[in-house]
Amino acid sequence: MALENVVGEAPLQEHLKQFLLVLSVSLGVATLSRFFPRFRDIPYTLLLVIVGLILALLDVRLINVPPEVTLFVFLPPLLLKTALDLNWSLVKHDISVIFLSATFGVFLTITGVTITLISLTDISPLIALLTGASLSATAPAPITALFGQLGVNRRLVALTDGENLFNVAIAIGAFVLLMDLPTDLNLNLFNLMSLLGNVVKLAGIGLVMGGLIGLIFSYLIHRSDLRFLGRSLLLVASYGTYLFTEELGGSGVVAVIVTGLILGTYGVSDMNPHKKQVLSEFLAFVAFLVNSIVFLLIGDKINFSNLGENIYPIGIAIVTVLATRAIAIYGVSHFGNKSEYSSISLAEQTVLWWSGLRGSISIALALSVPIVLVQSQTLEAVVFGVVLFTLLVQGLSSKWLLKRLGFLYEEHLQEKYLELIARTVALKQILTHLNEQEMIERWQVDPRFNRYRTCVEKELKRLETEIEEYAKQNPAVKKVANEQLKRELIAMETGIYSAFVQSGFLNDPPPLLLPEVLQDQG
Repeated sequence: MALENVVGEAPLQEHLKQFLLVLSVSLGVATLSRFFPRFRDIPYTLLLVIVGLILALLDVRLINVPPEVTLFVFLPPLLLKTALDLNWSLVKHDISVIFLSATFGVFLTITGVTITLISLTDISPLIALLTGASLSATAPAPITALFGQLGVNRRLVALTDGENLFNVAIAIGAFVLLMDLPTDLNLNLFNLMSLLGNVVKLAGIGLVMGGLIGLIFSYLIHRSDLRFLGRSLLLVASYGTYLFTEELGGSGVVAVIVTGLILGTYGVSDMNPHKKQVLSEFLAFVAFLVNSIVFLLIGDKINFSNLGENIYPIGIAIVTVLATRAIAIYGVSHFGNKSEYSSISLAEQTVLWWSGLRGSISIALALSVPIVLVQSQTLEAVVFGVVLFTLLVQGLSSKWLLKRLGFLYEEHLQEKYLELIARTVALKQILTHLNEQEMIERWQVDPRFNRYRTCVEKELKRLETEIEEYAKQNPAVKKVANEQLKRELIAMETGIYSAFVQSGFLNDPPPLLLPEVLQDQG
């Protein structure tokens, strides 16, 4: 083997070892948390942040990931999945208000953080501006993972996903534009016109490329082989769209979001349900993998001494970020509801406000600021401090808030209801067996046979009465349980068809029957 090949392979092997180490720790935390009841209520993404903080406290650094790599490697598949899964029918009436909330929120955060840091601290105007731009980007990954784990209703998930998608696109675009500002912030008419031109360029190229690529991949995915081509096309659609658009000078984030929206609307909406589920499960696996690594690295990159030295500006930034987001969400939603452009309830607005977590995107933007700038370390400390607060305080309290606002129901109520349903199904099967002619002829001479059958009938009636009363006392639980039962039945039908395909009895799985049969059954 040539010497240059050995030298070239050594860094690659080292990076591979680091990646496997991070992956092993991430998957270990996500898996072990399922075995300890105390940790089950904590989303695995937040557990990973905590583990990363512990490792940072022990000065154990698992891997060094450049910020530009963080954005490129982790962001595209997460954005594509969020955009592709967005239920357009649930948010189309509120889409204008969601977009305005995200736009106004980014503007208010940048403005508010800049003004408060300049007024109340000795941070320079440029650093304050870039800090505000970094913190204006919410993180769709943690809240999507959290809501998915908690089983939040689909409308609330769609509202948060839509707002996060628009926010990320606008915030990253704003940060890129602000990075091009002169260091002395002396803006003239020429600079403002140039800034406006860059906005049009970034958004325009992103929209056009996202639209074209989305339509092309929608056509290809419909005609792809189920086993591997569809999954490969999704990966190419995420990373390829991002890279190609960035090379052309447009916004890769905007392009990936548009591609995902088109794929979700035209590419997979009318696809064979089995094929759609396979692609969805693949994207869910990729999202799980990416989330596991991202959140572990967030904790891993923390510099505690730097945080301690900047606790005052961190506190100011936290209050400002919460206040500006509240103004944007409540203010725009109020006017939208008044003018009948939307119907976002006060409870939904509260969840949208509190679920505006900051994460890997804010950190990647902060770390991309050149270290030659004075006070760049202060910028990193403020951003990291706010990210930790939103993840650990807002993230860990989100489940409590969702329950208080009526979006979640006590797990034991749902489990009790499902247990009653299961007992009823079992007794009905037993009673059917006892009523079979063969059983009657065999055991009718035994007086205990009729007593047993009478006992089963009596218990069945009691259970049916208890289910009816339980459903009246907890009407929402019945709806949640019914939805879960439907999903389980559809998953069972899908699994049976997959077994036939794998056994060679069928070339392709037939269309699912249950989604259509059950859709009008309450």
